[in-house]
Amino acid sequence: QVQLVESGGGLVQAGGSLRLSCAASGIIFSRSTMGWYRQPPGKQRELVASITSGLTTRYDDSVKGRFAISRDNAENTVSLQMNSLKPEDTAVYYCKATSSFSGRDYWGQGTQVTVSS
Repeated sequence: QVQLVESGGGLVQAGGSLRLSCAASGIIFSRSTMGWYRQPPGKQRELVASITSGLTTRYDDSVKGRFAISRDNAENTVSLQMNSLKPEDTAVYYCKATSSFSGRDYWGQGTQVTVSS
């Protein structure tokens, strides 16, 4: 059974930083593409950043230069360092794993990030 557990969300003032972490189990983590998505209030879920097994990263334009995704295959974790946070970054942030074998997506339960102005 695949489980993704996010942590690190919270309330922060604009300009501040947060670090999200996602612990994965039940999946061959090192061979999976990992991603962070977010869903602002009243909007659709959107990609924030992703990292492949080969460490290729991809970022949404709105977070380039402010956010950094990384992975630790020894610990089966993926992290999202978020700096210079803005009120528009407020959302529920979700971790996603895509199996390299089945192509199936797995989602975490989400963690709330709120940035006050």
